[in-house]
Amino acid sequence: MAKTSAISVRVTDEVKAAAEKAAKEDARSVASLVEKVLSDWLRERGYLAG
Repeated sequence: MAKTSAISVRVTDEVKAAAEKAAKEDARSVASLVEKVLSDWLRERGYLAG
């Protein structure tokens, strides 16, 4: 599926650093990590088809 929409969000320096560390440990970009976390959360709650 093509990615055509963008979301911009501001976070604390602490959250950004933690996200960068987690993304690196999972061999993905921060954007990819955030998309995965958000998608998983939405699926678990029935907002997104699984």
